[in-house]
Amino acid sequence: MIQWSEFERRRDGMLHAMNGGLWLHRFVLWGEDMAHLVSSDRSLLIEAGRLLGMSERWLQYKPLKHPVHDEKMDAWHWDLRGSYLELGLRLAAPKVPAESPR
Repeated sequence: MIQWSEFERRRDGMLHAMNGGLWLHRFVLWGEDMAHLVSSDRSLLIEAGRLLGMSERWLQYKPLKHPVHDEKMDAWHWDLRGSYLELGLRLAAPKVPAESPR
């Protein structure tokens, strides 16, 4: 079963994504609610995109710095908005709370 999660702390979500998990990261752009579905595992991200009805050609490549060792790593993301965002939020696991203050 493919599952993605939101995280209370951005760093925790980034760690999850850079270790091959699926991270749903919400943001607002020009007043519009959006989210990125992010992972370093391209094939897993493509499978998640299929569940959301996304076209593989919409997948975006963007290397990201790993939050522990600061080295750039391959990563990909989907831009979710509108009905794709609604479905992504409905299918997401409950938000992962912060484990301890940092």
